[in-house]
Amino acid sequence: MDRYHILIVDDDMRLRRLLQQYLAENGFEVSEAPSADEAHLLMDLICFDLIVMDVMMPGTNGQDMVRMMRREGNQTPVLMLTAMGELDDRISGLEAGADDYLGKPFEPRELLLRIHSILKRTERKTEGDNILFGDCVFNSKTGLLLKGGQEMSLTGAESDLLRVLVENAGQPVSREDLGRLTGTDNARTVDVQITRLRKKVETDITHPVCIQTMRGQGYVLVVK
Repeated sequence: MDRYHILIVDDDMRLRRLLQQYLAENGFEVSEAPSADEAHLLMDLICFDLIVMDVMMPGTNGQDMVRMMRREGNQTPVLMLTAMGELDDRISGLEAGADDYLGKPFEPRELLLRIHSILKRTERKTEGDNILFGDCVFNSKTGLLLKGGQEMSLTGAESDLLRVLVENAGQPVSREDLGRLTGTDNARTVDVQITRLRKKVETDITHPVCIQTMRGQGYVLVVK
């Protein structure tokens, strides 16, 4: 099994390096970023399994970063680190979309336990929540697509596109947003990829049922 890849986002370089060393010693692959902006650039390149993020950082703070991630459809689990102990601050972070909170200072062992707990919850949710649409089943973690019980081969671009549609199931996603979230260079390319994806998931491509076009809004995945 591949190692989990964790991103540490904190403006404290000493803490980043200590956490990177500790988590690496405990079997994780670890990347780090000193700010939300640099973390965002890394997330465009790497699919992380979990993000450990400080709340108070120069520029974009941790809570705003999580809000932005969720708006963009990024559901990567986030563990927030904070020196603030007020209940309202913790609630605000959870409302923004964080999965858990850990107050500073903390014992590295507690951080490790919380990380394992979040990853286990995420695995159970993914395993139990396969997305059903038409006669297809798609698992966004593994990228496995089954149609009528038969495995369908997806290109990387098709898999990324389907993941975004799954994360926004039932809601239209514009061609521009699909392009931005999948790294596609233009809307026309998105249209071409949608056509190819429909050939793999639809029974009748001339009358698509699963991936529908919403005039003026984009594309929407219709799930059961």
